[in-house]
Order: sequence, then C-alpha cells, then structure tokens
Amino acid sequence: MFFVTPLIQILLYAIDIYIWLVIISAIMSWLVAFNVINTGNSFIYQIGRALYQLTDPALRPIRRFLPNLGGIDISPVILILLLYFLQMLLVQINSALV
Repeated sequence: MFFVTPLIQILLYAIDIYIWLVIISAIMSWLVAFNVINTGNSFIYQIGRALYQLTDPALRPIRRFLPNLGGIDISPVILILLLYFLQMLLVQINSALV
C-alpha cells in the first residue's frame, strides 16, 4: 500500500498533462484549418506532427464510433471527458486504499 498512493499521483499528473496535450492539439488544428498558422514553417510542422502522434492513437478509436458531423470533430471533447472520469476513478481508488 505504501507504493500505491505515489503511483496513483503520478498517473493523475500524467492524465493532466495528456488532457493539456489534447487541448493544445485541438486548438492547433483549428489554427491550421483557419490558416492562422502555416505548417510550411518547419518548427510549427514538427510541433503539429508530435501532437498528432501523441494524441491520435487515443482519438482514432473514438472517431470510428462517432457519426459524421460534417466538419466538426468532437472526439477531443469525448476523450477529455473519459480522461476526467478516469481521474475521478483513480481518486476514489486512492481514497479507498488510504
């Protein structure tokens, strides 16, 4: 039990960081779509590619089950809600163990 609480805290921090990565990825995709930032810049391209590679494996299964909503992609919102649910579950497990 001594190692469980710090491990759960690390998982909670990792989920927080991943939620921010999903948010940044969604905002960056909007900025690229509206031509506010240009992926012709190699630095912007590398950041976008890294965010895509980090977030797409979690977003792809959600996108398969969502209906086509035109140009609107709500998979980041659903992923964030699932991650918040996982965080609440981990907090409950942690409080039950302590």
